[in-house]
Amino acid sequence: MTQNRIALVSGGSSGIGFAIARKLVSQGMRVIITGRRQEALDKAVAALGERATGIAADVTSLPGLDNLFAQVKATFGRIDTLVANAGGGVHAPLGQITEAAYDQQFDTNVKGIVFTVQGALPLMRAGASIVIVGSTASIDPGPTMSVYGATKAAVRNLVRSWVSDLKGAGIRLNIVSPGPTNTESLREAFGDHAEEGLAFLTCKSPIGRIGEPEEIAEVAAFLASDAASYVNGVELFADGGASQV
Repeated sequence: MTQNRIALVSGGSSGIGFAIARKLVSQGMRVIITGRRQEALDKAVAALGERATGIAADVTSLPGLDNLFAQVKATFGRIDTLVANAGGGVHAPLGQITEAAYDQQFDTNVKGIVFTVQGALPLMRAGASIVIVGSTASIDPGPTMSVYGATKAAVRNLVRSWVSDLKGAGIRLNIVSPGPTNTESLREAFGDHAEEGLAFLTCKSPIGRIGEPEEIAEVAAFLASDAASYVNGVELFADGGASQV
């Protein structure tokens, strides 16, 4: 049963995060979404409806996360489902990787995950579930995505350790790793070469297309649900088979 459960989705104002939030709302959950831009949060909350709440937070800022979880505790008292989705990547081949791009990706994709999960834990109880949104780049980053892939591989290894850390807590922890997914952020990552990039990804896919955010949301919702009550510590690839080629 998902009625009256409290879910928190970081990076929930657009793309995969928004699709996950919408799926959880449709299941009857109260969903808190976070993001850095208040205007985008307000727009997303309006689209999600009365069961959604937006709280501005930057996952790279520990004081910002402390404020987020303080608000969640004061208003909702607990978190039953945490979806740590906030993240991003920057294309750069070896020789063109900048310190700023390196720091941005590791701060958001690794530091942000560590302290989002750690901050949420005191509000979680037995039966709760954590779903981290990874990427197939954890095993197949491809050209120009070495740093991004490294951050996602780091997340996989964090989870492998955390499953042991959480032994006996009754809290499940899993990763959904999407392949290329039709989001605005994917197009923005390719910059002026978006159409070429999307064509390359489509050709690479055994299923003949890239994914849709709603398809990733279905997998995340499954991992968070009671239907996955004996699934713990997995990295589930939702990529149309692309990472197996």
